[in-house]
Parts: sequence; C-alpha cells; structure tokens
Amino acid sequence: MAADLSPRTRAAEPAGPRLRRASAPARPVAALLGMMLAVTGCGGPPAADPSPPVPSATAAAGTDATTSGIDALFLAMMVAHTEQTLEIVALGLDRATGPRIRTLIAAVRATETDELATMRGWLREAGPSAAAAAARHDHSGHSDAATGLARLRAAAPADADRVLLDVLSRHQRTAADLARAQVAAGTSERVRDLARRIDRSRTAEVELMAGLG
Repeated sequence: MAADLSPRTRAAEPAGPRLRRASAPARPVAALLGMMLAVTGCGGPPAADPSPPVPSATAAAGTDATTSGIDALFLAMMVAHTEQTLEIVALGLDRATGPRIRTLIAAVRATETDELATMRGWLREAGPSAAAAAARHDHSGHSDAATGLARLRAAAPADADRVLLDVLSRHQRTAADLARAQVAAGTSERVRDLARRIDRSRTAEVELMAGLG
C-alpha cells in the first residue's frame, strides 16, 4: 500500500534528525574484500581478517598511520600490480617508437616508482600482523600482465606501439578499479588518499592512451 504523504501525516512526524533515514547499513568487511578481490579476478570467497588496525611507529606524531587488514591487502595487491606496470613500461621503452607514447610511459615509470617506494614503506610500518594478512592473499598470479608482456614481446615492430597501448590501458584500468574499491573499503585515510590519486592518474592515462591509439 502506498505511503500516506499528506501534510497531516508529515506534520505528525517527530522533529529532529532522522537518524534512521540518514544512515546506511554498514557493508560487511567480507563483501568489501570480495569487491577488491573481484577486481583482480581472484575466485573464492575471501575471509575477513579479524585483526584490529595496527598503528605504525609514526602514529604518535599525529599522522593517519593506522593500517587495517584491508588496507594492507590493498597495499600488497597494488605493490604487485605496480611492479608489473614497471615491467610493462620497461619493455615498452625498448619497443615503442612513438615520441608521445615514450614520453607518457616514461612519466608512468617515474610516478609509479615513487608510489611503489611509498607503499612498500607503509607495509613495513604496518607490522607483522597486517603484513601477514596481506600475504595470505597473493594475487600476482591472477594479473593479465604476463599475457600482456608476452604479446608485447611477440609484436612486430610496426605493431609495438599499438600493442603497448592496449596492454598498458588494460592494466591501468585494473589499477583504477582496485583503487576505487579501496576508497570504498579502506580505513586508513592516507591509504585511501593514495587510492584516490591512483584512480585519477590511471583513469587519465587510459583516456590519454585512447587518444594516442
């Protein structure tokens, strides 16, 4: 039956904040983990890590340095993904001939080398429990990077630029998807901020590569 939205009914509603309507039910950690794992093509239901967030040594200085299991999982997955990006870029610099493409992938290498150092440092700061939680979910084998690298190595010289753009675009889309999942699921604000920047940069790169193809 349709709700009665007459003025009389609305006036009968109590004043004050409508907490029930404003709030949304919390999403289970397992579902959020599932979203992140689905991005990388890993099957099977993930188990939620019951361990509490781990404050790093710099937390006392007032920085947002609390890393939960899901933050550590994202960092570990993105470290592996970034290492693969750098492999693709290194091979691309050997094979690509287009000046604009070479400029782009050189910029990608510089950006992601810095990000990789940051993420490795945060994983070290997170301590053994968070690092162990991340280690239980090694997704390096689920990436399409190996196939992409093989395609790029096998490409004829005249096709190398086109294949590189396709391989790198696919890879960077996955990074953006993973970053968006972390923004929704993460607890550490500094890790979520990094994820936002990764989303923006990888999305911009994909758009730029579409124009270079």
